Amino acid sequence: MAYVVFLVSVLLALVAIYGAAISWLYFRQERLLFEPEQLAQDQVLCADADVRELFVDVPGARLSVAQLQLPRARGVMFFLHGNSGNLQKWLVGLDTFRELNYDVVMFDYRGFGKSSGRIESEAQLHADVQAVWAQFAPQYEGRRVVVAGQSLGTGLAAGLSAEMCSAGRAPDLTIMVSAYSSMQALGAELYPWVPSRVLRYPLATLDRACRLTGKLMLIHGDKDELIGFHHSQALHRAMPLAQLHCVEGAGHSDVHQFPSFRQAMHSALAAL
Repeated sequence: MAYVVFLVSVLLALVAIYGAAISWLYFRQERLLFEPEQLAQDQVLCADADVRELFVDVPGARLSVAQLQLPRARGVMFFLHGNSGNLQKWLVGLDTFRELNYDVVMFDYRGFGKSSGRIESEAQLHADVQAVWAQFAPQYEGRRVVVAGQSLGTGLAAGLSAEMCSAGRAPDLTIMVSAYSSMQALGAELYPWVPSRVLRYPLATLDRACRLTGKLMLIHGDKDELIGFHHSQALHRAMPLAQLHCVEGAGHSDVHQFPSFRQAMHSALAAL
């Protein structure tokens, strides 16, 4: 009898620990999903003369934005970055866009870089993306518009492009680098012991991407250790007209360093 009581006590303790862990994940999952690095407000994001820094006010926050602004740009790439760092990390490879005569606009999410506030929901993230784009969209009427995202940003890029398509203003191209089919699917792979309903950021990339009416290009490293290449393959199966470019030998964090990555981006933008 004492042995049974002991087993029941252990089981109840394990259940309690599991419940506490799940509760912590539900309420504090932003700590797992987002890895921001803050910057002092007087720190220069980029010393290049043609890159300007500005801010966009959204409800409860002020978002830091960088714009590569060329004299007579053919169009713009609106880029949504990954879940770590800040604009200083992501403002790279700008000479490619200068060569192709494309402006670049990107911003830091709440709590990243010089942006104030904190991320509280997926709906808030999508609303911030739309608010920042709305500030720049009038500048690029009649010119090429490319919406791009990398890693975390791919779900946000798919969401913005889908909204633009619904409004009859489809981007000329959507680019998703190291995409996940959904954060829910990725979470099930990385944390199979966590119930899917706990995730407050499902980020259903595939569902939103299927609403696109414009061109879509997927770029993914075949050695990606965080978001497996099969995620982009799943997106491609659902949208066979999309272009899928496999960067051989590339992982998750170094994909942009490979020549074939730069060639794919260059060719896609030059063809518009």
